[in-house]
Amino acid sequence: MSKSILSACALILAATGIAQAHTTLEQAEAPVGASYKAVFRVPHGCDGKPTNTVRVQIPEGVITAKPMPKAGWTLEKVTGAYAQSYEYYGRTLGEGVKEVVWSGGNLGDDEYDEFVVRVFLTKDLPVGKMLYFPVVQECPEGAAERWIEIPAEGQDPHDLEGPAPAIKLIDKPHAH
Repeated sequence: MSKSILSACALILAATGIAQAHTTLEQAEAPVGASYKAVFRVPHGCDGKPTNTVRVQIPEGVITAKPMPKAGWTLEKVTGAYAQSYEYYGRTLGEGVKEVVWSGGNLGDDEYDEFVVRVFLTKDLPVGKMLYFPVVQECPEGAAERWIEIPAEGQDPHDLEGPAPAIKLIDKPHAH
């Protein structure tokens, strides 16, 4: 192979490594007005230290959050009022889970894990826009990885140091 092809391959691999260095969602898009299984991929701990706590903020317009328990981790659901009420299968919901916390675990810096929350994306969410789920990984001695940055309108999320995991909101497929 030529040096230019090798250089291009090295750049692609480096860019891929950078893109995978932060917490991401398994699916890149999800339909509004439907259930969504949010799988948060946590690729490492904190600079040589294990991750002991993973906190996921549930954004407005995302309701009925049901986290999946993980062996070896304690699960906590932080509830609160929504900014508005939402209709959900004939019920009006004004409050629910606003944050999910898995704690007491041990995800080594050289290990990978997934944390799962099933949610409902309300029909009020804007189709075509990105929806962000800020995540904080807490490690011993106060160390943390904060994936909480949300890009400004027109800003490339790849320019952020700690981009929040996101999905693109799409139309719900119509039944045939």
